Order: sequence, then structure tokens, then C-alpha cells
Amino acid sequence: MPTTIATTYVSTYKLIPEYLITKRYWRFALYGVYTLIISVYLLMVSIFFSLIYLSNFEYAEMNPATKNIIFIITAVYLVVFVVSAFKLLKLNLEQVSKTKALETKILDTQLKLKEQELNYLKMQIHPHFLFNTLNTMYGFALKKADETPEMILKLSNLLDYLLYQAEKPFVLLSEEIAHIKDYIELEKMRFHNTLNVDMNISLTSDTVTIAPMLLIPFIENSFKHGSIQDGVLHISIELTSSLEHIYFRITNTHSENGDAQGGIGLENIKKRLELLYPNAYQLTIGDKAKTFDVELQLKITAHA
Repeated sequence: MPTTIATTYVSTYKLIPEYLITKRYWRFALYGVYTLIISVYLLMVSIFFSLIYLSNFEYAEMNPATKNIIFIITAVYLVVFVVSAFKLLKLNLEQVSKTKALETKILDTQLKLKEQELNYLKMQIHPHFLFNTLNTMYGFALKKADETPEMILKLSNLLDYLLYQAEKPFVLLSEEIAHIKDYIELEKMRFHNTLNVDMNISLTSDTVTIAPMLLIPFIENSFKHGSIQDGVLHISIELTSSLEHIYFRITNTHSENGDAQGGIGLENIKKRLELLYPNAYQLTIGDKAKTFDVELQLKITAHA
């Protein structure tokens, strides 16, 4: 019994947790062999102790169980094996639990970092967009133009969208389109007769959703970096959607020396696409001699 207890203790509290679990296999094997040799030696001493002191060297007087060395060794190491197996199972379950908790913590941290990055990207959009709009409105107010009240109303709608809808992870595509139309109407007031916007929108469902403020940087980029050709800035917008895909394309005229890809807009949108639609989007940008073209295809995921 003392040999069984000692061997079991060494196996469960030293060999398994300190060497096997920590993947120090060579030391585990080495010390395991040492433990085996010492424990067998102690068993043999115990047997001879029984023969010498308890049986007075009379083999026939020995306890029947003590006579069978194989039985004794099997019984001892069976106990050691069973207890060690339970110890190993317990340690594995604890390790699995710790691993799951750590993975959950890592995922939560990554999610919070993504949310913070998305919020940062949205904050980049808002001041830039509002600055352009307020500049236009300021010019109309100086001229005391009749369109000023209508511009204020459009801006109010846009601010409502920015403050309340843009904080949601996803909004209806129809709401995003209404936001785009309000923005274009404001730009039409600023450009007067020097702007021609051709919009072609086709939606197969009213339930399709999209990340808010995802398309407006492309629209804004067209107005900011587009150039007037033959007295008019031409912008063509095509937007179609099905239950599985969203297709968006915008083309604007620009000069050969113009920087059609400047500003934070396009870089911002690329980062947001990577975060919101990983491996589920295709963005193509074409910079030709007199036109700048952006084509975006989105695969609608389960949450979008």
C-alpha cells in the first residue's frame, strides 16, 4: 500500500502535470522509467520483508497474494494507471476550458477593436462630408438664394441619417439610396446647370441591407475630383441588387491631370470593406483618359 500510494502520487502530481502536460516528453519518459524501477524495487523489498520477518523464511507460510509477484505488480500499476488516467482527463478538461475562455476573450477583444476601427473610419467620413455641405449652404446663404430652405431640409435629413442610422451595423439599402439622393440634390443646387447625374436603380427586394455610409464616399469622390467636360460634369450611377448580391458602379468625367483617387474616401472604403465584407466583395477602379470608373460587387452575407 505505501508503494502504491507513493507511485500514484509521483505520477499524478509530478510526472503528468510537470512533464507530460507541458510536452517535455523526454524528461517524462526518463523520470517515468526511474519511478518504475524504484517502485518495482520497493515492491520486491516488501515481498522479501514478508518472507523474512512474517514467514520466517517459510515460503508455505507466506500470504497467498504475496506469493504471486505478477499479481502484486499488476494490482499496484493498475491503481496507478486508473488514478493517472483520471488526473490526465481532469487536466485536459481544465486546459480545454481555459483555452475556450482565452479564445472567447481574444474574439471579444478583436470584435471591440474592429468596432473601434469602424467608428474611427465613420468619424473620418462625417466631418469631410459635412464640411463640403456646409460650405455650399454658406454660399447660398450669402446670395440669399431661394433654394436655401430646401438645402437646410436636405441637410437635416442627412444629419438624421448620420447621427442615428449610421451607428447601426447595417441599414436597408433603400435608406442608403435615399441618403445618396439627398446628397445629390444638394450637389445639384451647388453645380446648377453644370451637373448631369444619370441614375439607374433596380432593387428586387426591399429587405436587402448594407453597411451605412458605404457607397457615399464613391459619390462624394466623384463630385470632389470630377472635372467639367464641355461645360458639364457627367456622373453616371448604376445600382442593382438581388437577394444574394449588390452591384454598384459610378463613372464621372475628369481631366487627365486630375487626382481622381485623392482624399480619404477610397482608402477609407477599402478598409471598411475588408472589415465588413471579408472575401465577399470585389472592387474595381479604372482611371481612364477622361473618365474615372468604380465598380463594386458585394456578396450579401447572412447578417447583411
